[in-house]
Amino acid sequence: MSTLPWYEDVSPGRGGLPPRAWCARSDAVSLSLDGAWRFRLSPAADAEDESFAAEGYDASAWEEIAVPGHWVLQGKDHGAPAYTNVVYPFPVDPPRVPTENPTGDHLRRFDLPAGWPEAGEAVLRFDGVESAARVWLNGEELGEFKGSRLPYEFAVGPLLRERGNVLAVRVHQWSSGSYLEDQDQWWLPGIFRDVTLLHRPEGAAGDFFTHVSYDHTHGTGTLRVECDVPGRVTVPELGVDMATGESVTVPVEPWTAETPRLYDGELAAGGERIPLRLGFRTVAVEDGVIKVNGRRVLFRGVNRHEFHPERGRSVDLATMRHDVELMKRHNINAVRTSHYPPHPAFLDLCDEYGLWVIDECDLETHGFQDLGWRANPVDDARWTPALLDRAARMVERDKNHASVIIWSLGNECGTGAGLTAMAEWIRDRDPSRLVHYEGDLSCEDTDVYSRMYAPHAEVEQIGRREDPGPEARRELPFILCEYGHAMGNGPGGLSDYQRLFETYERCQGGFVWEWIDHGLVHPEHGYGYGGDFGEELHDGNFVCDGLLFPDRTPSPGLVEYKKVIEPVRIESGSTPGAVRVTNGHDFADLSGLAFEWAFEIDGETVGTGPLTVPGLAPGESAEIALPAPPLDRTDGEAQWTVRALLAQDTRWASSGHEIAWGQLSVSEPHPPTSAAGARPVRDAGRIVLGPGSFDARTGEPLAICGIPLKGLRLDVWRAPTDNDNGAAWQPDERYGLLWRELGLHRMRHRIDAVETDGEALTVRTRVAPAAQDLGLVTAYRWTSDGRRLRLTVRVTPEGEWRQPLPRLGVRLGLPAALDRAAWFGGGPGEAYPDTRTAARTGRWESTVDELQTPYVRPQENGARIDTRWVELGDGSMGLRVEGDPLFWFTARRWTSEQLDAAGHRTDLTPGDTVWLTLDHAQQGIGSQSCGPGVLPRYRLDAAPATFSFTFTPLEARGARGPA
Repeated sequence: MSTLPWYEDVSPGRGGLPPRAWCARSDAVSLSLDGAWRFRLSPAADAEDESFAAEGYDASAWEEIAVPGHWVLQGKDHGAPAYTNVVYPFPVDPPRVPTENPTGDHLRRFDLPAGWPEAGEAVLRFDGVESAARVWLNGEELGEFKGSRLPYEFAVGPLLRERGNVLAVRVHQWSSGSYLEDQDQWWLPGIFRDVTLLHRPEGAAGDFFTHVSYDHTHGTGTLRVECDVPGRVTVPELGVDMATGESVTVPVEPWTAETPRLYDGELAAGGERIPLRLGFRTVAVEDGVIKVNGRRVLFRGVNRHEFHPERGRSVDLATMRHDVELMKRHNINAVRTSHYPPHPAFLDLCDEYGLWVIDECDLETHGFQDLGWRANPVDDARWTPALLDRAARMVERDKNHASVIIWSLGNECGTGAGLTAMAEWIRDRDPSRLVHYEGDLSCEDTDVYSRMYAPHAEVEQIGRREDPGPEARRELPFILCEYGHAMGNGPGGLSDYQRLFETYERCQGGFVWEWIDHGLVHPEHGYGYGGDFGEELHDGNFVCDGLLFPDRTPSPGLVEYKKVIEPVRIESGSTPGAVRVTNGHDFADLSGLAFEWAFEIDGETVGTGPLTVPGLAPGESAEIALPAPPLDRTDGEAQWTVRALLAQDTRWASSGHEIAWGQLSVSEPHPPTSAAGARPVRDAGRIVLGPGSFDARTGEPLAICGIPLKGLRLDVWRAPTDNDNGAAWQPDERYGLLWRELGLHRMRHRIDAVETDGEALTVRTRVAPAAQDLGLVTAYRWTSDGRRLRLTVRVTPEGEWRQPLPRLGVRLGLPAALDRAAWFGGGPGEAYPDTRTAARTGRWESTVDELQTPYVRPQENGARIDTRWVELGDGSMGLRVEGDPLFWFTARRWTSEQLDAAGHRTDLTPGDTVWLTLDHAQQGIGSQSCGPGVLPRYRLDAAPATFSFTFTPLEARGARGPA
């Protein structure tokens, strides 16, 4: 019987030190070994011998790569990244891995810095290596380890020399650990986190544990610091000076994500001083609800993978800080570290800025699901030591962070005794926090009932504690650890979820999947996704499912989420002229906010001023009288806009940053006046009606006031979104595929009649897909008053329409020069029926190019909702369109068919036409790329419809707007 090589053994490693708390700022000397390392890549684990680790080895011919980093992102001859969601990219034969196992040998020469103490010990620390590493120092083997996103340390003091140290590291892309790391992510081998040499003074602490709690009934905090050596703990602000192991209770201000109060302290032990940042808070489940410091919390969260579009999972501190500041600016209060512990510096930022954290273990075995969970490591006792090792390395590293309130065992691992062992160990080591795991519906090992992508109706059932399943589970709090799949255009339905979270105490919010699109920089496509790097097996653009684009620009989905979860509600009061303000925070009052009002007529601001709002406590509401309108006008559409702003600078935003807003309607929109009276005239194959010219045979409009038009016709097709295309496990709602099967992308337009009467031109058509016996009988009726042209569209479905329509409107082509848009309606960004919360009514301007949303995979985008009128111009001429009723518009330099055909943004080439689509209605977006589809009230079912548009040449109006 053969002995497996170490990297295929199920053990977590050997030669390392016990796991311990991470501390970035001790006064002990340290040396970063990050930087340029010599590097050699081999195609297999045994393609090269171990002579490179011996003293005197000449690696001068090797190339250099950056550490931290992934070798597949540093050179065209270093292999390539690969993306899979569920499946393993190698044969499933645990714990064996392929012979084809890319192996990177790394060498780093270093001298000890001046002043490195002679006394004491030294520790070599690796914060993250994928997927397995074997380590030598000065020719002596230290050991090996697995567990890619977790730290590992070796004692190296006796091996160090003042000059000429050589650190050798062999990294295998595949190992037995790879079976435990099947996260929905890129496979990216390398030393991707910091490598550090740490001096350990004689008698210094090996590990320490800060136990902090808060008694909300008395306003006191209790502190006790465990340490493996004697030491003293001081907290000057609290007057604390005590020995380790002792306990003290003092009045304190508690730590919460909204009020992240930290007390600076110090642990002095064995000649080393370790700074402490102490946040006093208590986490518990009481009456079936998660409470912190005695109050229910509502998670307005996101899942966060570590990602940078150029450096993969190697994320620098500045990028981490930028992420946290973006989260805070968008009202996000919680992070689930999917699906592994993050760089420890990220948790420091969560402590400092204030974010609730679910810290998740580096564990996922999702690829066994399609195999019926056969040979799943979490239910195989041989793997339990590796599971416990991962749990310990997470908990011990992160146990002193105030922000971490829940430990998560991992993600999508099925069930098994290994998970139970992890839960038991964690509870024994740290009973002060809750335990989470979504995959076990029995919840026997967890303190929280957690689900992914549960539809709204089920969430409501759970909120009422009427869900089926174990009775004990109904007594647990409920969260959606993943929901609102932010892939491409979307997610839809967030506001409907939020209403449930705010209605049912048991439903304590959730974590949108996820924070950022993982599009890697690509030489041809701009950003690449699965399959763009030559992978044989991949999951396409499913890796691009974030609220940020890869360059960290907020998507419309993040703007929508910010509005949906805003912690202040601003609504119409119970009496005219009053606004109702509700504090939706869990802990903070409103004293840190300033409020202001604006009065607008037809989208133009005619007056502004401050609004005095009391410092409401959490959950409190007040009605505040608005001032008298600054103008007494009845000839326009009037509304109030009230905004809640930061009153002072904070760590994450400047004063004036908008937290929340609301709009109160004073008068209704005014529909366009009738445009009738002019008579159609036939002339040389054309029909002239007011400013419009039409083809006499087809009835197609050719020009309006000299501006050429082309291709005006009923439009029901949109380039399917990722959520339209949906997930394979929900075939009945994969509308993008069903629409294409029905033929809605290739509708045919039959002209039945072109009629003129005394004051109208009417074109009767039937619009239908080939090979189907259904259609849309459509009549276009044109009238004019001599200056304006009005189109009324009547649509009557024929046949049995089993699927909703993507959209219903008209499309027309305009000259490419008309590239500036102005409109009165919803904006400034895109909106659809179930993603419209963030669209505020006003006057907006944009170029046509800026109207596009740059989704990594092109798809339907850019619709502006509730449009009263839109103008397209070039500075000298243009066209104004008014709608009755309110409408959506999109304007693009390509057709929906061209958008549909594009796989990447670089596939889209502007033409000589701006395609303007005027939609009476749109189908909702939903979240069906990995969640529920469009809710019934947002479906666009085929039904009779009538809608109108009035066209006016801008020069006839003094060239107002974009012209």
